[in-house]
Amino acid sequence: MALAVAFGLGTGLGAGAVLAEARSETRCGWFVNPTPGNFYLTDAEGDWWFAAQGALEVGGWDNLDWSEADFGDDWVATNGSYGYGCACAAGDYGRAAEGEVWFIDRLKALPLAKCLRDPALPPPPRG
Repeated sequence: MALAVAFGLGTGLGAGAVLAEARSETRCGWFVNPTPGNFYLTDAEGDWWFAAQGALEVGGWDNLDWSEADFGDDWVATNGSYGYGCACAAGDYGRAAEGEVWFIDRLKALPLAKCLRDPALPPPPRG
């Protein structure tokens, strides 16, 4: 159920109420791809899921310009090629307590050191 809420499904709210709560913003933190098909960002407020294996992806996910999300040497592999990096994701977000993401329109990789130096972020994910 948590993923359904994160993707804005099954909240019991009408479409108008859902759109009224969304706000455009850019969130930065740990971009995590722990296993196939699972992608989320962890920032100072919590986890924001973009895609989960076997579930719906947020709007815009399939149209991202992945050339901006080339982590190169700033990608930390924790499970084969899966792992994490530091990134900013621009899009429409809902309530932080629910980790709601309505739409993503940009994902930009950042140097790993930027997240490591950010005191507001939790420690990097463990493999």
